[in-house]
Amino acid sequence: MAKTISLLGSTGSIGRQTLDICREQGIKAAALTAHSNIGLLERQAREFRPQLVAMHDLEPALELAKRLAGLDIEVAYGLDGLRRAASLRSSDTVVTAVVGMAGLWPTMAAIEAGKRIALANKETLVCAGELVMEASRQYGAEIVPVDSEHSAIFQCLQGSKDHGEIKRLILTCSGGPFFGLSREEISKKTKADALCHPNWTMGEKITIDCASLMNKGLEFIEAMRLFRVRPEQVSVVIHRQSIIHSMVEFRDGAVLAQMGTPDMRLPIRYALTYPYREKSELPTLDLLSCPPLTFAAPDLEAFPCLKMAMDCARTGGTSCAVLNGANEAAVELFRRERIAFGRIPELVARALDAIPSFSSPSLEEILEADRRARECVAEAVR
Repeated sequence: MAKTISLLGSTGSIGRQTLDICREQGIKAAALTAHSNIGLLERQAREFRPQLVAMHDLEPALELAKRLAGLDIEVAYGLDGLRRAASLRSSDTVVTAVVGMAGLWPTMAAIEAGKRIALANKETLVCAGELVMEASRQYGAEIVPVDSEHSAIFQCLQGSKDHGEIKRLILTCSGGPFFGLSREEISKKTKADALCHPNWTMGEKITIDCASLMNKGLEFIEAMRLFRVRPEQVSVVIHRQSIIHSMVEFRDGAVLAQMGTPDMRLPIRYALTYPYREKSELPTLDLLSCPPLTFAAPDLEAFPCLKMAMDCARTGGTSCAVLNGANEAAVELFRRERIAFGRIPELVARALDAIPSFSSPSLEEILEADRRARECVAEAVR
């Protein structure tokens, strides 16, 4: 069980809910980091009194240092600040809740420091999963997933003594706000439409990824890497109610499912308290009042992002980094309302076609593939 954490991305949705669990369980925070929300990070720092806080850029860090003057809190910034927060000797657990490829370097720093990692940054495993998992074995770092789907699988696997007993991992997917629509109908949807997730309240980027089903595609790759299974051992099923968070089918035909209300504090708490289950005061699942549970196959024609991700999982190499980098760039353009929603899969497909994939890549080759993917998207829009 975590006693002191470093929380990377403390002002985002996962970060704020993580601090809720810290308050509930009496967990201390040794480090807090944020991208640009100075005001919230200042309030968090005054409450939790961490050893270190860090901002993404220098100017906000200087402003934060002024506001925290007189308190015994060091203020850092940039990649160096993130890496220092991830490797502080005073923290036993690092919660990686930063969004996107930016989470790779601090996650590697935490691994090299031998920390337990509560992983909420799926892009780290999507882009460099083989390197990350090998490093975790080398340095003895434990990775516990925070994503609700991977937490569900992780919990279900506690009932398995042998990894070879796994037949299939079944990732559930709400289907997002555009379930049942055609590709043409989906392509015309606005940013406001994409941000109306039916079940979960999350940050903008991940909510848009849920609307395109790219989020489920990234989770497909993450599950394959995290649990060391083949692509054909991972499947996706639409489950609109988000009550079953994911399932594991075993070779004897048994299927274990983890159920609960759609509240991220449940998997966050488990990641921080594992291998124990601490008491929660949150509302629990009432089977007598929850809606009927339904299941359907995903529409890969209407949601090409999911199909591209599944194809990249089979291709491997740098293709996953290209997929993720192009998607991050395209989603950012959509967030700024510079492109239509339908162009997101088009731009990702363009990058995958233009950039060759290399097998067994080094970290430098992965970063270069990510850079080229973002550049490809930018050039297409220009």
